[in-house]
Amino acid sequence: MPVSAPVDRMHDFMLAWARVTPDAPAVVEEGADGEPAVLTYRQLEQRVHDYVSVLDGLGLDYGDRVILDSDTSASAIAMFLACSTLSLAFVPVSPETPLRRLLTIMKTTRPGLYLQAADGQRAGLPEGVGTGRFGPEGLVVERPPQPRVRHRREPVGTDTAYIIFTSGTTGRPKGVVMSHRGVVSFYRGMLQHAIVGNHDRVATTSPLQFDFSLLDIGLALGSGAAVVPVPRDTLRWPRRFVRFLRDMEVTQVDGVPSIWRSALRHEADQLAALEKLRGVLFCGEDFPLPELRQLQQLLPQARLINCYGATESMACSFTDVPNPLPDDLEKLSIGFAHPGAEMTLVDESGQVITEPGVQGEIHLRTPALFTGYWDDPEATRRVQVPDPLNPWSGQLVLRTGDLAYQGEGGEMYFCGRIDSQVQIRGNRVEISEVERKVLEYPGITAAAVLVVQRPDREPVLAAFVAVAPGGTAPKGTELSAFCAQTLPAYMAPKELHVIEEWPVTAHGKTDRAALAAGV
Repeated sequence: MPVSAPVDRMHDFMLAWARVTPDAPAVVEEGADGEPAVLTYRQLEQRVHDYVSVLDGLGLDYGDRVILDSDTSASAIAMFLACSTLSLAFVPVSPETPLRRLLTIMKTTRPGLYLQAADGQRAGLPEGVGTGRFGPEGLVVERPPQPRVRHRREPVGTDTAYIIFTSGTTGRPKGVVMSHRGVVSFYRGMLQHAIVGNHDRVATTSPLQFDFSLLDIGLALGSGAAVVPVPRDTLRWPRRFVRFLRDMEVTQVDGVPSIWRSALRHEADQLAALEKLRGVLFCGEDFPLPELRQLQQLLPQARLINCYGATESMACSFTDVPNPLPDDLEKLSIGFAHPGAEMTLVDESGQVITEPGVQGEIHLRTPALFTGYWDDPEATRRVQVPDPLNPWSGQLVLRTGDLAYQGEGGEMYFCGRIDSQVQIRGNRVEISEVERKVLEYPGITAAAVLVVQRPDREPVLAAFVAVAPGGTAPKGTELSAFCAQTLPAYMAPKELHVIEEWPVTAHGKTDRAALAAGV
């Protein structure tokens, strides 16, 4: 599969600094001895080349899907860049993904190849899918993919770069398809904010299966900086987390706000000692202002950035948090869309809102718009809608489902979701998908799932259920374990409330406000 003249694709963008600073760190990982293990841009490019050499001999066609089952690592980054080089669409999943959910994704995407990290433990995969393992020593194909006919001759910028699976309203995972052109357009807009420079080390805390990790990797490699993957188990222990940031000489940390909660509570002095930490970017959920103030006080030298956006455009805006935070501040602004994109507010009748303080739905105009939802054209049409400012142009914009209002200067303030979609630890969750799973539990006749927020604790999903007469209510741990068989851990309810009298509204619908009030 020869690759012709340079195409504006993801690997071109991420490996550009290999021409400029080939011996600079590209990925810094924690070695077996606990010391930093550095992979330079030259070495990263060579690993990509080695993977390409093996992949190219497997007969896959442009656009074929390759599932990557791995945590974020130097080898995982090299592998998805190898896929990018050959215009193979990579589908990232986590080793923590339940097997049944993985099998659903595989059935949906019909991949030509499944690859897991060299130390992966996954088994029980379909016979018809090629399999292999990859790591620092190379790519080993265990079972070659099924023979196929190649139809393509030239890679193009509209080819699929990756498919990210999120929670879906249909009861199955929803695949967000992003093109190379969309990814690179987003990266270029993001880099105009000058968040990091080529001497920085960017700690990424999100699993590879979430687009936030790809944002981090593009931010770092696109700036000539180094990616520093934080081990998943390190995040669970605040002392280890802070020590990791110190030992890896991290200068920028990206992640959801909740990664800081335990460290702020238990390791404040050690956080304050991170003198090299100059930047924090957060996304995916609101950062509680008391905790944000504390983080700012402990790290007065750090630039704090509030990132907003959806998987369908990777992200949208990057807004500096005021330093210091005003005492009377009640809500952080999400500012304006990144350069090259624009946000517009639209009311329920489809009219554009221009007045400050009036709430409407955010519509995003961007060259980074996703291609569509995999194998779901109806869902795609619901969110890719004609431009409300010029509906005759044929241009489509993203109907985000997010509510916001404008400030006096035109900046945006996020207010929440229109539908039942929520954020748990930065991960998008469709409440209806969780409710469908809860209703599969024997004896449960009705279910409602809500996000419960209590002081000094991160939000959790709580399941409210009704049980058939004479039935036995499950224990919370039993229901959570049942859901975790097919749902990611963050989608399994952590609380259970058995309701004797199910509250309903005047229209006969579940009264969610009444349920929440009774917690």
